Amino acid sequence: MMTRPVPATMATQHPDNAFPPYWHPKAFISTSREVEECYRSFSDLGCQEYMWDWEGKFVDEAVVDRLLQNYHRFFQKFPLGEKYRLTYRIPNLEKEGEARLVRAFSGILSAAYTARKMKYKRPPLYEIIHPMTTSVEQLKTLQRRYHETLLFHRKISGIKNLEPKYIGVIPLIEGTGALLKSRKILEQYTRFLEKFAGHRPEIIRPFIARSDPALDGGFVAAVLSAKAALSEYYTFQRETRVTVRPIMGVGSLRFRGGLSPETLEEFLATYPGISTVTVQSSFRYDHPLASVKAAIRKLHRRLAKPEPYYLPKRDMELIRQMEAPLVRHYRSTIENLGGFINQMAQAIPARRERLQHTGHFGYSRKVGKKGLSLPRAITFTAVFYSLGIPPELIGLGRAIRELHQEGILRDLIRIYPQIYTAIEDVGRYFNRENLEILNHYHKPWAKVREGITIIEDFLGKKMGPTSPTDLKHRNYTSNVVQNWRTDEPLEDDILHAAQVRKSLG
Repeated sequence: MMTRPVPATMATQHPDNAFPPYWHPKAFISTSREVEECYRSFSDLGCQEYMWDWEGKFVDEAVVDRLLQNYHRFFQKFPLGEKYRLTYRIPNLEKEGEARLVRAFSGILSAAYTARKMKYKRPPLYEIIHPMTTSVEQLKTLQRRYHETLLFHRKISGIKNLEPKYIGVIPLIEGTGALLKSRKILEQYTRFLEKFAGHRPEIIRPFIARSDPALDGGFVAAVLSAKAALSEYYTFQRETRVTVRPIMGVGSLRFRGGLSPETLEEFLATYPGISTVTVQSSFRYDHPLASVKAAIRKLHRRLAKPEPYYLPKRDMELIRQMEAPLVRHYRSTIENLGGFINQMAQAIPARRERLQHTGHFGYSRKVGKKGLSLPRAITFTAVFYSLGIPPELIGLGRAIRELHQEGILRDLIRIYPQIYTAIEDVGRYFNRENLEILNHYHKPWAKVREGITIIEDFLGKKMGPTSPTDLKHRNYTSNVVQNWRTDEPLEDDILHAAQVRKSLG
């Protein structure tokens, strides 16, 4: 079987844009407009893959039929699944149940049937992304459920060779601890597939999340876990000879990954070995169109032939050692601010038709041993930036002090040398006056203030605005806190601040 080229850029529906898309008058993108967005991501921007997201949101199940009908000439020239891919992120088995999963699988097979009628040589959809993967059993269940759905579709369609016979499964692994153990999942899944399908996978595209590990354990722990996961995947490749092409899910702000047209070089230096990156809504819509296109072209060049990335065994052990204080100091602060965060989250503007976090289909993210329910990562990030207290700073100072006391702070800087650049740039959005005001109302902010002092000693400079644009952001975030104190609307200043920093959250 001829292997198709691995995409370098995957456009997604993550709702982190501050501005309206260049092709649409409103920043809110309804489900009905996402088919057009998919087409434009291919035709206008040159993105090589588009994630069609079933996780926690409404979805147009007729996406393939709409693409092939509405944009017939384009897909006649570029058959879907070849140069341009559509990949479903399916619902998590344990969070949303199997009803929506069956509908997603039926959509994949219906698309294959449509493609046959249009004389496509191969089915247009052949991979799925499974979010919040925590064990190989989930991947086994997916492959079995897909095969059962295939047999049913073959029976009712009368097409005995309807394909794909087996679905490519992309495990999306999200927790900091889970990322550190993720190679074991690949090893177990490879052994299963050899027995179930009679062959090993040619390529596995393990998907490293950056947003939810940061939400779960803080910014620096998420960076280190992602780097460790990359090393684990290439070790798996070296030992099994199964090719890995890692994907990383990243937003524009550093808490969620730090990939934008303005930070591309820093990102590539931080995460060597990546094959595919997500270019989310803020990347595509909050920057000049020409710079977006140029950045996407550069990603295509730079990610085409990734070099394997390995960390020495000693560094892997150090990362595990570093993770404990980084996560602990972050979580202890967040757990004490949970009620405040959820209150502020109500003022963050919506950008997509998400399902609710409660009820039959909904779920929120849980943090820490107490299982604190928090907003999704974009909203969470937007809350802290809107206050002028970037979430990258939460818990970091006290963790730095502990790492210094343990004698391993230099190792952190060696493994993650971009930490200075990242924290300095994030520090431009720090609003010192707001932190003092919040500390007056809520005692947990005292720990944040203590940490800021340590971070500034680490950097050797004070944090705060450094340009007229930064001052604008500071002023908008000051308005947010003042309006919060007087129970006035927050939304306008939240949006203006997001537009200044070129990302909602």
